Amino acid sequence: MPDSSQTPGFKVKTVIVDAGHGGFRAGASGAYSVEKNVTLQIAFKLQKAIEKELNDVKVVMTRTTDEDILWQKRATIANENKGDLFVSIHCNSLADRVTTVKGKRVRVPNRSGKGVLLLVYGFHRTKEEEKAIKETRFEDDDEMNAAFDPNDPAALILLNEYKRKYRKQSIRFANLLSDEFSNDGRRIEGIREQGVLVLCRSAMPAVLVETGYINNPDEEEYLNSEAGQNEIVASIVKAIRNFKKEVEN
Repeated sequence: MPDSSQTPGFKVKTVIVDAGHGGFRAGASGAYSVEKNVTLQIAFKLQKAIEKELNDVKVVMTRTTDEDILWQKRATIANENKGDLFVSIHCNSLADRVTTVKGKRVRVPNRSGKGVLLLVYGFHRTKEEEKAIKETRFEDDDEMNAAFDPNDPAALILLNEYKRKYRKQSIRFANLLSDEFSNDGRRIEGIREQGVLVLCRSAMPAVLVETGYINNPDEEEYLNSEAGQNEIVASIVKAIRNFKKEVEN
């Protein structure tokens, strides 16, 4: 049987780069930096690297300033620009540990987190993805070329095929990212399913990249350094290139 992650004639023409958080939603924080600033710095570097190394690929940024963009708007930007791949950049952190000192419960910062975590949307959020696919993809499909009709068996088959394809492609892209980060020396925490709304509302393969633990002093230094950000970007670009080759094969 043919690989359902591949579609004849399919091209990765537009990549959506999403810098997590922004505005008053600063996200995770370290000793001297916050997630919203680090993610925007990495996103700008990623945009430039993709445009330089994959010159047939257009990059659309969900934000380019410190503005707080709600997740609904981010997904809308991705869908309206007919994205073929969605990459959301974030920084991780660990909650404080709760321990007992002299009979009192106290919070102790947990700075032990290290490495890259990759997230894909969970199956329990498929209704949101269905809605995004119906609103975004059906009008572009040569076989349908119409609005979604829930009473049309062909439409239901096509909807399910889109869902299977995007899920398979999301997991495949996450695996490619994992391989590249690992090859470049980063610790990998794995690939997990979570109900991340910005992922399941984007009608395309989508992965959220937790680039590192900003509340770990060593990781914070790495995430804020030119060398660290360039390494992160290089890993992502290599994964995009490999993904592009696979799906366009």
